[in-house]
Amino acid sequence: MADKQDPDGIVLTEAQKRSRRQRSIAIALALGVLVVLFFAVTMVKGPAVLVRPL
Repeated sequence: MADKQDPDGIVLTEAQKRSRRQRSIAIALALGVLVVLFFAVTMVKGPAVLVRPL
């Protein structure tokens, strides 16, 4: 048995961590833009969105 502690799994370099963070931020911003876009389209269409023939 070794006294030394081996890290579990993959250890990322600082450049990889920075790249992952930038990618996560870009995905979050894209999702936020989509939410705002869907909200704006719903507001432009108005309450008629809910009135549909059965």
